[in-house]
Amino acid sequence: MDIFDKCYKFTEAAEAQERGLYPFFIPIEESKGSRVVMKGRELIMIGSNNYLGLSWDPRVQEASIKAIEKYGTSCSGSRFANGTLTLHEELEEKLARFVGKEAALCFTTGYQTNLGAISALVGRNEHIVTDRYNHASIMDGIFLATGLKGGVNIHRYFHNNPDSLEKTLQRIPIDEPKIIVTDGVFSMEGDIVKLPEIRKIASKYNARLYVDDAHAIGVIGERGRGTEEYYNYEYKTDLVMCTFSKSFGSLGGFVAGDKQIIEYIKHFARPLIFSASMPPATIASVSEALRIIETEPQHVKRLQSIAKKMIDGFKSLGFNIGVAETPIIPLIIGDNEKTFLFWKALFENGVYANPVISPAVPPDRSLIRTSFMAIHKDEELDMVLEIAEREAKKLGII
Repeated sequence: MDIFDKCYKFTEAAEAQERGLYPFFIPIEESKGSRVVMKGRELIMIGSNNYLGLSWDPRVQEASIKAIEKYGTSCSGSRFANGTLTLHEELEEKLARFVGKEAALCFTTGYQTNLGAISALVGRNEHIVTDRYNHASIMDGIFLATGLKGGVNIHRYFHNNPDSLEKTLQRIPIDEPKIIVTDGVFSMEGDIVKLPEIRKIASKYNARLYVDDAHAIGVIGERGRGTEEYYNYEYKTDLVMCTFSKSFGSLGGFVAGDKQIIEYIKHFARPLIFSASMPPATIASVSEALRIIETEPQHVKRLQSIAKKMIDGFKSLGFNIGVAETPIIPLIIGDNEKTFLFWKALFENGVYANPVISPAVPPDRSLIRTSFMAIHKDEELDMVLEIAEREAKKLGII
């Protein structure tokens, strides 16, 4: 038996490519903000997480260029060694103020942020309670903690269901260490966590609360400050995490909370300790994007207006969009074959969206994930609705 046998037996991707239904790893040849060129064809991009369009803001681009001129292209080291710049610490101070916490810590990617923070915090015989629809990076942080320390108790509750959460916590001794981890905005469903109920339950059962705001900051709240602001700061999280690859239009991530907790994560998170730090251009672009989010609320307002338009539009056409209430709007199909056929029809008619099948979603919940940006024009949005309606009717989806 050869360890590579499973590789040679994997033929599903090749078979899908032969049928013209393989939707993954298609290179973007040119990007034009709300439009991209793929396979020589210009398409409206409704599959990006660049929610505020800031990766295309000339001020963000200029900040990135200036940082390269001053610091070079890489820190070439871990934050523990030679990889900490004054830029890192300045950004962390700004981020902590932005989310209303004592301190913040930046990681090289958003995935590493969850991987590092969760695996550092959860130990042997401790409990982590997670929403079943949480992002894969949260689950991988749990798995890393389990692999490193053993004896971690993992509990899953039904999606965004406070009753299920409470029943789960009732089975855990009140005096045993525990943390609840949840997305703020769920990346596939597009719904918002029920923070008021979950915060009350966490306090009742002596549990800490960690919220992943990767798809919430820049998206919800009056000024785009995420889940806490959405609920008018009446219900606090113990830790908030966010990526920079969404609304900030860059790469990286951060976790924020009490200073002593952040200090602990800083010294025990292996993905931080053993990875090169965020490069200068990335730090500078995030810092400028943060300034724009704080001082120009019109971008968040436009995004929220677009979200309402597209939710109402897809609903009126008869699409099943589940519980979406943000710019992430799933078109739930439930059949893998139809999902791929619908994706192909959209692509061939000038629209790029993301097909999602198991294991990213439950086996009977395959969908087209649409996500919108503040830089989309109304005529583009109308065209998307028109094409989606026509092609979905052909396939019997609506």
